Amino acid sequence: MKISHIEHLGIAVKSIEEALPYYENVLGLKCYNIETVEDQKVKTAFLKVGDTKIELLEPTSPESTIAKFLETKGPGFHHIAFAVEDGVANALAECEANGIRVIDKAPRNGAEGLKIAFLHPKSTQGVLTELCED
Repeated sequence: MKISHIEHLGIAVKSIEEALPYYENVLGLKCYNIETVEDQKVKTAFLKVGDTKIELLEPTSPESTIAKFLETKGPGFHHIAFAVEDGVANALAECEANGIRVIDKAPRNGAEGLKIAFLHPKSTQGVLTELCED
């Protein structure tokens, strides 16, 4: 697998509206995109720091994985996303061949039109890892 860069860092928040003033007014970042990803039951807000994005994740349903994360761990760092050059499907196959437990067996649609898939934190040194491609 060839990783080109960190695509984004995912941060779980209870409310994007309440979180944005910290990122914009204190840190001086600018939110450039807010969207809802219906099938993941999440609302996202994106901010840029240099070439890396921060993705704020707000649950839109109590059944959302973000809602469950917030219940058990509270707000904070949720995942790291890497951009892969050889495609998410190829990267997933390579990970599985190396004994990495995958959450997604095939790429799915994510925010900002990306194809995404997640690797299980039990196989990735405790860090939920997302693979992304345009």
